[in-house]
Amino acid sequence: MTDDYLHLNKANWDERAPVHAASRDYAVHRFLAEPDFLSEVVRFDRPLLGDISGLRGVHLQCHIGTDTLSLARLGATMTGLDFSPAALAQARSLAEKTDTRVDFVESDVYDAVSALGGAQFDLVYTGIGALCWLPSADRWARTVAGLLRPGGRLFIREGHPMLWATDENHTDRLVLGYPYFEMPEPMVFSDGGTYVDTDAEFVQTTTHEWNHGFGDLVTALLNAGLSITGLTEHRSVPWNALPGLMTLGDGGEWHLSEHPERLPLSYTLQARKH
Repeated sequence: MTDDYLHLNKANWDERAPVHAASRDYAVHRFLAEPDFLSEVVRFDRPLLGDISGLRGVHLQCHIGTDTLSLARLGATMTGLDFSPAALAQARSLAEKTDTRVDFVESDVYDAVSALGGAQFDLVYTGIGALCWLPSADRWARTVAGLLRPGGRLFIREGHPMLWATDENHTDRLVLGYPYFEMPEPMVFSDGGTYVDTDAEFVQTTTHEWNHGFGDLVTALLNAGLSITGLTEHRSVPWNALPGLMTLGDGGEWHLSEHPERLPLSYTLQARKH
């Protein structure tokens, strides 16, 4: 496989980053005004995340750093890693303006071990909407294992593979329109918008994405030497993933308007390195 997906996706995220930072959805203004403010994503994670004070953590695919900063505000010593220099410019600016010590490193996630040094982190954290940009769950799992010290912990909340397999273009019913399983070839999309409320129009609109079923993910982590310690499926997701079918609830989370018990929308997976 060529690295075309990297160049296309990076160009797309470079263009999104300043728009996301300026949007109310990422609430940068609240981070600047409220020293104890946390992102909605991390607030949702806290019951399962538990106490992370004193831990050395790395946030893979950290984007503009709002979740990374939130984890630092919970007491972890955080490093954020992302492949987009435009996103990292926003992340570093936010950390500087809030006087928060966070190291941000530019790297493709698969090169994280060489970029950061191996087996030194207590916590590897990955936020929602990240894994779909990666072609191989196996390579991702080996990267996670290479970053964790023995006994270290993986924490990831992600869109459910059943949600990623659902075609969002059908606004009156649930339709499976995309692969559930990880496939060799990407799904190719061309979308001039983004998931925040903005009038911005983008030029770099082509992206390559992959789904990863639970079997793909769990097997990859087990093969990489991690033990699964938790798997929770959720009936909500923090964006309007299926327009016309969802209702916004408390805490910025969206759920199916009818029969939310019929489709898991996100999950939290936890694992430890042997």
